Amino acid sequence: MTVTLADVAARARVSPATVSRVLNGNYPVAASTRERVLRAVDDLDYVLNGPASSLAAATSDLVGILVNDIADPFFGIMAGAAQTQIGGPGDGSGRAGGEKLAVICNTGGIPERELTYLTLLQRQRAAAVVLTGGAVEYPAHQAAMSVKLAKLADAGTRIVFCGRPPLPEGDALVAALAFDNRGGGRRLTEHLISLGHRRIGYVAGPPERTTTRHRLEGHREALRTAGLGTEPGDEERLTVHGPYDRRSGYEATLEILRREPGVTAVVAANDTVALGACAAVRDQGLRIPQDISVAGFDDLPFSVDAVPALTTVRLPLFEAGARAGRLAMGKENPPPGGIATIAAELMIRGSTAPPRVG
Repeated sequence: MTVTLADVAARARVSPATVSRVLNGNYPVAASTRERVLRAVDDLDYVLNGPASSLAAATSDLVGILVNDIADPFFGIMAGAAQTQIGGPGDGSGRAGGEKLAVICNTGGIPERELTYLTLLQRQRAAAVVLTGGAVEYPAHQAAMSVKLAKLADAGTRIVFCGRPPLPEGDALVAALAFDNRGGGRRLTEHLISLGHRRIGYVAGPPERTTTRHRLEGHREALRTAGLGTEPGDEERLTVHGPYDRRSGYEATLEILRREPGVTAVVAANDTVALGACAAVRDQGLRIPQDISVAGFDDLPFSVDAVPALTTVRLPLFEAGARAGRLAMGKENPPPGGIATIAAELMIRGSTAPPRVG
């Protein structure tokens, strides 16, 4: 005999509407009532009819998490943390009390694929979409994103940015959790300047990314404040752009050393790029940090295990991802104005030191 919603309600001594609220997670319910309903669900082995529920509801049980590359720890950590808040209570109970199905959408950093995934999630009436990492700053793509996200929001989908600033037209957002990339970049270069470095190379990410621009702006702001890098052509000569990967760090660092043999420090766009930079420095017969200091960004798990340990800027990736998941689920109120800037912390380790004298 099929167990119905009314059977669960009778067992839990609540109304069918209360059972629906607990299972759909779309309305606050007292903890004691929620526990009683979930116990009745377990006792009766009640299974929510997902397709039928979706047809009756504005949105489905699906939440999309868009990442550039799930193999990159930067994105993997945020996506995994968001999923802890989306996918279930994490207590091993196996209960389906308003949790959603989190689906990772790997864009490969391709703007068109980002739009394609949003279209697919719109067709599935996704309950929420979490977009992680830096945004592409092509005007046409930004305009297309604004239109697409507005359509999703109009259909009841919650939109959360994690690790990226809002679009110029950001009215559709529930929240944007933006890292202080500019401030982190500035403090990292200020640290190198305080050690005595005056010729600092910079391995930047793709120029069209917000993350790239903000970190580079912070770096150059610190140089200008110290009266450095002001000679004609300095900024271009000491900066090389490339993908956020190890190979880019290796090749770009070799190019910087070729352009400016007097460089005493290299700042990398992220920690993965910094590993490539370290390899290039060593392949030139130079020591870290005695001959050249190297610094990264993000404080990915491997950065402390590099030899020497990598000076970097820590971004609270897990905390930001978990918060994005709570916002996507409506478990947390959005920040004032819908935008929160998440602080970056300088982590000083063995890969940076004062430049060699003589």
